[in-house]
Amino acid sequence: MITKDLFSLKGRVALITGGSRGIGKMIAEGFIAQGAKVYISARKADACNQTAKELSEGGGTCVSIPMNVATVAGAKGLATAVMALEPKVDILVNNAGAAWGAAFDEFPEEGWDKVLNLNAKTPFFLTQALAPALRKAATAARPAKVINIASIDGIYLTNRETYSYVTSKAGLIQLTRLMAARLVKDNIYVTAIAPGAFKSDMNRDARDHADEVAKRIPARRVGTAEDMAGAAIFLASRAGDYVIGSTVTVDGGVAFATPAMRDLQLEE
Repeated sequence: MITKDLFSLKGRVALITGGSRGIGKMIAEGFIAQGAKVYISARKADACNQTAKELSEGGGTCVSIPMNVATVAGAKGLATAVMALEPKVDILVNNAGAAWGAAFDEFPEEGWDKVLNLNAKTPFFLTQALAPALRKAATAARPAKVINIASIDGIYLTNRETYSYVTSKAGLIQLTRLMAARLVKDNIYVTAIAPGAFKSDMNRDARDHADEVAKRIPARRVGTAEDMAGAAIFLASRAGDYVIGSTVTVDGGVAFATPAMRDLQLEE
């Protein structure tokens, strides 16, 4: 018999990095709606505090822990701060990220280091630091979950010159597989989401030119908060307990559309 609480997160504790805006905020709002207690972290304290206040107004619980997780020290500091409040953490969403665009002949070392550190290095070391709390929460009947936010740019070839970004996201997808293989024995299930076009400060094209961007998407629209929250809730809840190591694309069909399909979409 299928439980009526298949997508419920009631009684679960979640930590979401980069949770003050964009995709992180979408996921936080969705988790809270399903009954989770959510901690969000972001580099800018004011924005993080304001989002936590906003998301708590509907009766849910959202707690702000501002932290710069771009360094290993910052990632460990966040884990320590959360574990001081919660001995068990059911869900970790590694969402904090950065992008950098520059022409091939001008692309700087700084653009590699900043992006690779935050997008690929931080998810590993934050998960490592938070592992004691994840292990305490995890059981065979209710595994703990780690969800890495990758990108379709790590799957298909973009025409944008974001060399370090695509490298970091492709690497994060492979890292997800390896972490999943290692942590499954601890009943910690690791997966990833590869978003397409969602309105955010990082994806300004989708935010500012949604109608134009939509023409290049088979679904004919950019993603909404419900689209992102729905995918994350699925993976975090009982509904996603048989998904391990996979990357779920949430992109309106872009990553796996054939060139012919894209051409037909543009011609219509």
